[in-house]
Amino acid sequence: MSARLNYGKTFLLGFGFFGLSVVWGVYNAFVPIFLSEKFGLSPIVVGFFMTLDNIAALLIQPPVGAWSDRLRTPLGRRIPFLLIGAPITGVAFGLIPLPAVLPLFVACTSTLLLSAAFWRTPVIALMPDITPSEFRSQANGIINFMGGIGTIVALQTGGMLYKMNVNFPFWLGSGLVLVSALIVYLFIEEPKEYSTTEAQPGMFASLREVFNNADKSGLRILFAIFFWFIGFSAVETFFTLYAKNHLGLNEGDGATLLSVLPLFFVLFAIPSGFVAGKIGRKTTIMIGLITLTIMLVLLYITPASALLTGIAPLPLVGIPLVEGGTRMLTLAGVLLILGGIGWAFININSLPMIVDLTSAARIGTFTGLYYLFSTLSAIIGPNVNGWAIQLTGNNYNIIMVIAPVFMLIAFWLMLGVKRGEAVAG
Repeated sequence: MSARLNYGKTFLLGFGFFGLSVVWGVYNAFVPIFLSEKFGLSPIVVGFFMTLDNIAALLIQPPVGAWSDRLRTPLGRRIPFLLIGAPITGVAFGLIPLPAVLPLFVACTSTLLLSAAFWRTPVIALMPDITPSEFRSQANGIINFMGGIGTIVALQTGGMLYKMNVNFPFWLGSGLVLVSALIVYLFIEEPKEYSTTEAQPGMFASLREVFNNADKSGLRILFAIFFWFIGFSAVETFFTLYAKNHLGLNEGDGATLLSVLPLFFVLFAIPSGFVAGKIGRKTTIMIGLITLTIMLVLLYITPASALLTGIAPLPLVGIPLVEGGTRMLTLAGVLLILGGIGWAFININSLPMIVDLTSAARIGTFTGLYYLFSTLSAIIGPNVNGWAIQLTGNNYNIIMVIAPVFMLIAFWLMLGVKRGEAVAG
């Protein structure tokens, strides 16, 4: 590896994440509609069905990451997973809107979930494979920027295409995932130093090693990831209901209000990597956790009427304060902008910290451990927060109290972390 960040190669590698983000953006937006309206399933069944992607990821991504560390082929360790998984993903995704009976629909979605989980970890592991340690935060920022663009394409373009024909967003996603995989295959060359077979511990052995290590940095980071994702999932999952029940907005304006958070996450994905390059990953993550905690507490204690105070006109992602009025950036929107920046500081720098706990030969395994803890929290988080809302008599504002608690637990865990910073080449 050269001792600098290759921006061109990193953007090209980002197409892998771009393709996956388009797929999941379209899947999450429109599959619930099919399940409810086309097949007449109840909300409980729809909710369970929409967690199956996380369950598939939990079971498949970590062991596949470890497998990719051990694999030796003329094409490399990671690319074979892409060449097998991406075409299956593309075809299965394109078929999803076509079945008229539920069993065929489930067959298509199941094939998509399994195939997408099969190649995600190896492709993400390519980033630290080809990037020197001191530039991994910056590179992860670029890759997440590409993923954010994919999500925006899925929601904006997919929404327009869906109105024309319900098949079109899926066919767009299918084509983009195939093109994205082809770009990664043609332009990304894996390091050659893994041409020989060498014994490497598997995922469970590596997890035991992290638990038993006298230095608990790895364990603390993994559990910090688990807790901050539980806190964030509260906001992500229930914000539109919070906006409707606490702020008095309709569902569309609630979703639009929330959209400033992922927008500013994308805008600050690359800068957050450079901030970490200057002040360190741990410090950057902790600033992000404090920023998110402050945002959530302010959302909790500020009266709803004050949160909807107009600050400035803002097209597209602003909300109208009166029927047919100008779209405005509100005080709640300003707080969510801070949240997006804080989330970028956290999310962009956590994977680089994880992979810099280990040797280059085991990057896939530790990428899998990252996904093990983040995916587990994505399954547990919505359930924990859902129970809290129900137990408080459908008080959706309670999530703005619960989420900061998880963020502060993550902050406390990060205080004891001593490893995971960039290593000079």
